[in-house]
Amino acid sequence: MTETARVSYVQGDATTPVGKGVKVIAHVCNDLGGWGKGFLLALSRRWAEPEVAYRRWHRERARNDFGLGAVQYVQVGPYLWVANMVGQRGIRTASKGVPVRYEAIDAALDKLGAKAAELGASVHMPRIGCGLAGGKWSRVEPLIAERLVARGIPVTVYDHVG
Repeated sequence: MTETARVSYVQGDATTPVGKGVKVIAHVCNDLGGWGKGFLLALSRRWAEPEVAYRRWHRERARNDFGLGAVQYVQVGPYLWVANMVGQRGIRTASKGVPVRYEAIDAALDKLGAKAAELGASVHMPRIGCGLAGGKWSRVEPLIAERLVARGIPVTVYDHVG
């Protein structure tokens, strides 16, 4: 682990990431092709491309890698990417528990780590998997530390105010 890599926590909006250089905004999507609640709404207010790409990725899933643990990278600016990470089974809490799938988030973060290293990027995110997906940050944060921070990738987590 490098001296500079760590998880920083800030109050703000993950769709307006702070700092210099290449940035990747990471978030968790479901495996049903649905887009439209939580952090996804904030993304869609800023850029159309992540939603359009996600919906196409799901629609064409018979011919691509769409599924739990997969990641789709969508460039939304010269130095800015959005990582659509499939880490949620369905959208509702049911008899089988909450929608979050920690093993899928872990696999997606591993892929994201490789991409961020390739791009020389920092990673920015809300508390992924912990909103509508029903996950616990105490389970997600160690995955971020292992898959991103241990690779020397700076991570900023945004706690939205308001």
